[in-house]
Amino acid sequence: MRRQPKQKRSQERVERILDAAAEVFDQVGFEAATTHAIAQSADTAIGSLYQFFPDKLAIFHALELRHVERVHAVWAKLNQPEIIQLPFETFIRTLGTTFQQLFEQPTCRIVFVQYFTSRTMFQNIDDSFTEEAIDFMAKLLQARNSALSFEQCHLLAQVCTHAYNTLLLHALRSNETHRQQIFEQMEALLIAYLRPHVGDEVLHKKVMNVMKCPHCDSQSISKNGHRHGKQRYICKDCGKQFPEAYSLQGYGDEVKQQCLELYSNGIGFREIERRTGVSHNTVIHWVKQTGRTSGKL
Repeated sequence: MRRQPKQKRSQERVERILDAAAEVFDQVGFEAATTHAIAQSADTAIGSLYQFFPDKLAIFHALELRHVERVHAVWAKLNQPEIIQLPFETFIRTLGTTFQQLFEQPTCRIVFVQYFTSRTMFQNIDDSFTEEAIDFMAKLLQARNSALSFEQCHLLAQVCTHAYNTLLLHALRSNETHRQQIFEQMEALLIAYLRPHVGDEVLHKKVMNVMKCPHCDSQSISKNGHRHGKQRYICKDCGKQFPEAYSLQGYGDEVKQQCLELYSNGIGFREIERRTGVSHNTVIHWVKQTGRTSGKL
């Protein structure tokens, strides 16, 4: 940009120019687009456009940055315990729907398509951004099934990301009806590919192998229906019930130690849950265990 907008009115004008540019690029392509067409679509004078951008390539570079910001925002939204712990097919469909909505935006659609057709024009996005996407997916998979090694997660994420990008490019070049059909098939492929690694059956087996009753530490437990969308369990020894989030679902020692250190530093149970994603009830149980071991709470 020639200059950064400081006043609110100037910032709004730049946003209108970028919105208009994304629409024009999406409709006629980057090569056929002109700054005059962009200014007209933005309902602003061509001189006002040139105050901020010397040419249409500079506008495109600004759209690159906007796309990166929006992708990072989506990653942050999805990388939450309440998303990761969803039932498997709901988890995959949530990912698919969220990314589909992202690429319904002209900015993200035009930047993505141009990257795979004319990469030399890019200034702010390169192959490292794809590696970021792979790392993001690998972290989601490992958060969902901590028994998977880093190498396994990274390989699964590589296959998912590259396959998804290839099909996404085809979908974005198709008409609306065919695009929707491709998106549905993309979800079906991910479900079939990832189920053996992070499906509900795999996670249930892992959880049942490490789960203990939070009341008496017994491992003699069984499923006991659902409540508020979460699996509940009952202890065969003490007879008490508890939800899945209440139990010790195979959290590593590092996570447990982090929670205990936060508690030792005066952080409340609810705040620990917000920071770490570990249920406050689980943290309370860990604190009580520590108290029994050391003779103090």
